[in-house]
Amino acid sequence: MKFAKNVELIASPTKSGCVDVLVPRCLIGNGQDVLGAPIDKEGLSSVQVEWRDGTIRSIKCSEETSNIPTEILLPRFVEPHAHLDKAFSWSRSPNLKGSYQEALAANLNEYQFRSKDEFLFSVEKSLNLALVNGIGAIRSHIDSFGKTAMRDWDLLEIVRTKWREKIFLQFVALVPLDFWQTYEGELLAQKVALNGDLLGGVIAYPFNKKKMFKSLLNLVQLANRLKCDIDLHIDESQSSPAAGLKLLLQVLDRVKNEISITCSHLSSMGLLREKAISNLAKEMAKNKLKVVALPLTNSWLLGRKDRTNLIKRPLAPIFQLQKAGIVVSVGGDNVNDAWFPLSNFDPINLMAFSMPIAHLSPWDRLGLSPFTTSAAHILNLQWDGLIQKGTPADFILLDSNSWVNALSEKPKRKVVVKGEFLNELPNDKNSIFSKFES
Repeated sequence: MKFAKNVELIASPTKSGCVDVLVPRCLIGNGQDVLGAPIDKEGLSSVQVEWRDGTIRSIKCSEETSNIPTEILLPRFVEPHAHLDKAFSWSRSPNLKGSYQEALAANLNEYQFRSKDEFLFSVEKSLNLALVNGIGAIRSHIDSFGKTAMRDWDLLEIVRTKWREKIFLQFVALVPLDFWQTYEGELLAQKVALNGDLLGGVIAYPFNKKKMFKSLLNLVQLANRLKCDIDLHIDESQSSPAAGLKLLLQVLDRVKNEISITCSHLSSMGLLREKAISNLAKEMAKNKLKVVALPLTNSWLLGRKDRTNLIKRPLAPIFQLQKAGIVVSVGGDNVNDAWFPLSNFDPINLMAFSMPIAHLSPWDRLGLSPFTTSAAHILNLQWDGLIQKGTPADFILLDSNSWVNALSEKPKRKVVVKGEFLNELPNDKNSIFSKFES
């Protein structure tokens, strides 16, 4: 597998440009700027975008009205749920059966023997691919329960500093939930909070309800004491629908919670009856919970039963959650590891595969928001991705004039970061990546 080339920004003293493009109408922030701009059947509006010094200076109706623009402009994407530390580890630790339990066993084995160079290879290769594919921010869960945890977090700070001008990075310490009750857990939590990152864990059925309640209560109290947000792998299962979510809501009834809590996966909730989903969604909204749906990994791992295809498959009920006013985003999750053997940190590819699974349509506001504005809200970014005067000139240009073509043909793309276009550089044969490429 060849590694993505290292990239740099093309030097541009003015960081300026002007393009006639198609922009999703729902992503244009100030409608007064584009009054009269035509909108096609896929919700794409023909406009002219001008930027200078890394900031959009104007967005208005295209001066050339006779021709339809041939490029779609989108904000750089936000990946709300990744696993940079284990990406591209499939060759070292495959999961040929494709089951959750086999994935867990393979992951634990790979983590036990993961070297510093392998860790850095996974992270750096992922970030290079994400950058050239148009991703501008990533929240990544990091396995943090072994003897190398502190080492890995120190390395992540080096990586974050190196990539600060290109990709915003946010990390979640992924550990067994009861780890946060230990002395080592307290030390790690303090380090994570100091870095502005998140505490995490897994709530997957089957579990001991009393023990899990205690661990979860401790985590929420710890997070509030440290003013550190939480992102949980919760209900990634095909049995006992929403058991973890119900437990979390019981915990939140017992404590005063002032931090943000994200529920990642929430797959089994989709197996409940509509009324039960609606009632739980209302409770979630009251507690200001956020959700990251992960249709690719869930579709691969869950709902397996020998050589039988189950008709009803676990998937977070995105539409019902949105209806309740909950912020829901869609993430890519695992890439080329024991949990999911495919994918490549390509947000357009994620959209194309997610559409038939989750019935999301990019020409609908609520179908596009999980990949754009909602994902930005999950990470609490300063910019939510709406295109308007005064926002960053951070976007991608797809060589296509329709959503259907863009999601079917893998169009060429140009990536603009702070007003500058990316440019590929040759590989450094002496770099760490050359050791692992094959």
